[in-house]
Amino acid sequence: MSEHSADESRPGAGGGAGAPIVQCAVCGVERDADDLPEVCPICADERQYQAADRHQKWVRWEDFSGRLELVEREPGLWGIDVVGGVGIGQQAKIVVTEAGTVMVDVPAAITAEAVAAVRALGPMRAIIPTHPHMFGVQSLWSQALDGVDVFVSAADAGWLGHRPELVLEWSGTIEPVPGIRASQPGGHFPGSSVVHWTGADGAGVLLAGDTMLVNPDRETVSFMRSYPNRIPLSGAVAERIAAHVSRYDFDRLYSNFVPFLAGDARQKVNASATRHAAWTRGDCDHLTGEG
Repeated sequence: MSEHSADESRPGAGGGAGAPIVQCAVCGVERDADDLPEVCPICADERQYQAADRHQKWVRWEDFSGRLELVEREPGLWGIDVVGGVGIGQQAKIVVTEAGTVMVDVPAAITAEAVAAVRALGPMRAIIPTHPHMFGVQSLWSQALDGVDVFVSAADAGWLGHRPELVLEWSGTIEPVPGIRASQPGGHFPGSSVVHWTGADGAGVLLAGDTMLVNPDRETVSFMRSYPNRIPLSGAVAERIAAHVSRYDFDRLYSNFVPFLAGDARQKVNASATRHAAWTRGDCDHLTGEG
């Protein structure tokens, strides 16, 4: 494994000294190259998964040979798609406001072209990973965007494999840009976060990360401790999460992947939580046969 070289022509260089950075070849989350564990803790956790051969591999972020594409999801909201490379395929989001932009969740890759495209949307004011699976190469993005603050939930800071130079641990509610609020309903991780703002059409929009995942029907959401390993949260926690986000007025909801709730999202979240609680409580066992 080669070490990171401090090449100032690279998009993540020049933001201050620190340990060289590599990434887990499965989850894509950054770690200090000079203090690597035997196995990536994020992938070894029951919420994630290791490589099929159980062989831990670390890769250099500089060796990324894919591409990053900026895609407009709606006016004032952009997604960053990573094509090729490592990671779990999440789509980072960029919220654009008159006061600046906010990145919610972080790609597992960075390129000079992508940095330039993000800069063109406006000055970056904050990076908010919703939970540890979405840390990506957040320190490199912070450096490349003039040392923007990275807001990491205090409850989940122990998962940091590399500590960004300008990390801010937080709990409760924050408003890094006027009109953009983040809070922590927990569930998937203790510090799992959501981000709310008002869209260009005046309707509320919620970025939920993996706190809730939009289902393929695009009408409901799931509440899971692990999505790939199918570990559900309890009904009580699902209802707690729904009650937490009900403090916000939102018509649309985006999670970490492309499907989204295009309307009546607040009502659909509440209905999904009620359904989840009913099934986990056993209310619907009569629909499963007698065995």
